Amino acid sequence: MLSEEFFETLIKATLSSGGDYADIYLENRTPLVIQMEDDKIEKISAGIDRGIGIRILYDNKTAYAYTNDLTKNTLLETAHSLSKAVKAKAFNPTFNLEKIRPKTDFIIKRMPDNIPMADKINLIRLANKTARAVDRRIRQVSVTYSDFVQSVTIANSDGALVEDQRVQSLLAVSVIAQDNGTIQTGYESLGGFAGFELFDENPDNNTAETLAQKAANRAILMLSARRVKGGRMPVVISSEAGGTMIHEAIGHGLEADLAGQGLSVYANKLGQKVASDSITVIDDATLQGKRGSYRVDDEGTEAQKNCLVENGVLTAYMYDKLNAIKDGVAPSGNGRRESYRSRPIPRMTNTFLAPGKADPGAVLRDTHDGLFVRKMGGGQVNTVTGDFVFDVQEGYIIKNGEITEPVKGATLCGNGPEVLKAIDMIGSDIGFAIGTCGKDGQGVPVSDALPTLRIPAIVVGGEV
Repeated sequence: MLSEEFFETLIKATLSSGGDYADIYLENRTPLVIQMEDDKIEKISAGIDRGIGIRILYDNKTAYAYTNDLTKNTLLETAHSLSKAVKAKAFNPTFNLEKIRPKTDFIIKRMPDNIPMADKINLIRLANKTARAVDRRIRQVSVTYSDFVQSVTIANSDGALVEDQRVQSLLAVSVIAQDNGTIQTGYESLGGFAGFELFDENPDNNTAETLAQKAANRAILMLSARRVKGGRMPVVISSEAGGTMIHEAIGHGLEADLAGQGLSVYANKLGQKVASDSITVIDDATLQGKRGSYRVDDEGTEAQKNCLVENGVLTAYMYDKLNAIKDGVAPSGNGRRESYRSRPIPRMTNTFLAPGKADPGAVLRDTHDGLFVRKMGGGQVNTVTGDFVFDVQEGYIIKNGEITEPVKGATLCGNGPEVLKAIDMIGSDIGFAIGTCGKDGQGVPVSDALPTLRIPAIVVGGEV
């Protein structure tokens, strides 16, 4: 265990040749992954990952080093080597570290490392058995359980010393169905900043059995679905679909590094109208139990609820320390990293479009025809132009305001700013989905959400 005094020594060694700021990130993680395929446990991976990252900021640049050798001599050598990146005369920074207690807190009822391995394997077996029992056309089921407990200590030259413990649990079920040469898949996942209580019976009925049934039923449903006819049409997106569209269509574009480099369609538009009056977009790392939540970010900045777009007006970007220094603003608590091996960069947490006032059922009833999206798939966006494309995992034809036959092969193609200005109905509900967001080779846990909403006209890719 490194003492508070040694953290101060390490920061001073890092800044011994100058610099604007330095921080230390100490991490201890105990990950577990269990995978089941073909009715057999194929993989159990567990261990301890421990290391430290040292960073210095100077002239709007970053120098970063990391090591898993935590002996004091090695850490001091690493800090002195890093300091040589700064070409300035030596100086002796003065500061005193002060422990910070985060205002945000989370309740973990059943710590994963206290749960017997047999209970976790039984959970996987239950999901596997449930999925296979749905239909004889289920050919393959893959179930993955994972959890980790991550303890971090962060110290910086601003004088902050903060400790945090993050707990993540995840269960994912992937199903393949086949009939008459047609193959379809279904996928569902459940995860969050939570312990094993995540898989207990709860008001949302998010159990292993429910998860497996949803994945299997989707694969079977899509076997009989016809391919959607492409064209421009109204689209209603259910709150069940998850917030992939918000994450991709606007979220990445509001990360301060992309905006600051002019690599975002939302660059230099602070205070300007970028969406309709009904659109409010929030990124909130303080939400209880959500996959993108934490008490402090990976720079030691306290978690925050950030309103990015309010009533259609762009009000804020998501900042880490480096980009906050560049723009002369305070960090927003969005500095995140995959592990001690990576430098922190601006990242989303739990990003969502705020609910509106419309009855969710009325959004559908008021749409005469079009496409109803119950489940979104993956997506991609060009942050410079705002153009995006998303897969639809589960979609249906709307006729006379009602959901009718299922269709497959649909994609949504559009432009983020244009779509956000076009949305004309927003429901009073909201539904979250989870994922691991990739950027600059780093993956971090996130969630995103949408209320039920209607886009009056958007290009739906499909058969011509």
